[in-house]
Amino acid sequence: MAARQASIERKTRETDIRLRLGLDGEGRSRIATGIGFFDHMLTAFATHGRFDLDLRCRGDLDVDAHHSVEDVGIVIGQALRQALGEKKGIVRFGHAYVPLDEALSRCVVDLSGRPYLHYDVTFKARQIGAMPTELFEDFFWALADHGRLNIHLEAIRGRNAHHVAETLFKAVSRALAMAVARDPRVKGIPSTKGSL
Repeated sequence: MAARQASIERKTRETDIRLRLGLDGEGRSRIATGIGFFDHMLTAFATHGRFDLDLRCRGDLDVDAHHSVEDVGIVIGQALRQALGEKKGIVRFGHAYVPLDEALSRCVVDLSGRPYLHYDVTFKARQIGAMPTELFEDFFWALADHGRLNIHLEAIRGRNAHHVAETLFKAVSRALAMAVARDPRVKGIPSTKGSL
């Protein structure tokens, strides 16, 4: 079976990003964005989705973290689309509940080809490390938009902002792992329309 992999390079005046993604991996990752907490979240994303992810981002962090976070979401979404190709033989839908101590989040995804994000998350903290918590929504919107994914993401409960953020990334990765998995019973594209 052909390996489902993608390589993306994106260079703008604000960011310079190089990414390699393998969907059928072991969760190995090498990540450097210059934003420590974001690196931690992307490492969790790779580990729990069993995605192999090699990512380097040099961004205008002297301005703030926004461009780097959003552009990383863009390239991960693009890589996901590239690696999936025509989406033949995949499960298509995925869901996950992920707890971490007092925090619990839920994610439901559809690799529908129609981008949408429902984001029902409230953080008590405005920042975790060097990362503003408002940027998580920007990341997931970029992922949904450029991956052409339908994502419903909710923080059901949680007090600690670190725990809440971690459950979000783990829930999205587990739901995506389910959705991109191959199903031997699906012979073509899993849609009554014949395309996704």
